[in-house]
Amino acid sequence: MSKIFYIMGKSSSGKDSFFKEIRKRIPELKEIILYTTRPIREGETDGVEYHFVGEEELDRLDKEGRVIELRAYNTVHGVWKYFTADDGQIDLEKYDYIVIGTLESYEAMRKYYGEEAVVPIYVEVEDGIRLSRALEREKEQAYPKYAELCRRFLADSEDFSEENLEKSGIMKKFRNMEFKQCADEIYSYIQVNRK
Repeated sequence: MSKIFYIMGKSSSGKDSFFKEIRKRIPELKEIILYTTRPIREGETDGVEYHFVGEEELDRLDKEGRVIELRAYNTVHGVWKYFTADDGQIDLEKYDYIVIGTLESYEAMRKYYGEEAVVPIYVEVEDGIRLSRALEREKEQAYPKYAELCRRFLADSEDFSEENLEKSGIMKKFRNMEFKQCADEIYSYIQVNRK
């Protein structure tokens, strides 16, 4: 059976950079594009980072029984929803996949596809570095949303608590102290788990 390699970690831990690096090194890994109702950010492309949809599309997929997992966040800009849909993207008989998600979405995917099919890749970085990265990224936006940045930063501490990681069976952690070294470790881990 093929695998879904599930990259997760707190905001600004380097998930997107590792995702891109691993896709370069293992181009045969297929992407799973998640869905969101949040507004598209500057520099994002619909169907690349996410499928950006409205509530109507979410309702339609939900009524069809195709929503695998759904998370709603009460942000300072309203409720933003993120979800994974069984939309024909995933064929575990043929391909291995890589995706970025949350601990909650990882657990739902394991429940839906089976524990043996979903492999966690948890990336962590020191909180001060993480906050600095998040702030720099937000400054680049045409309309920075600093209050949302702070809310997300604090929420991550609860979402990815040691207790929650342990409950989810995540013991292996990839420490993003030096990008290339961490990318090499993730690459090796994926190669071993693909066999």
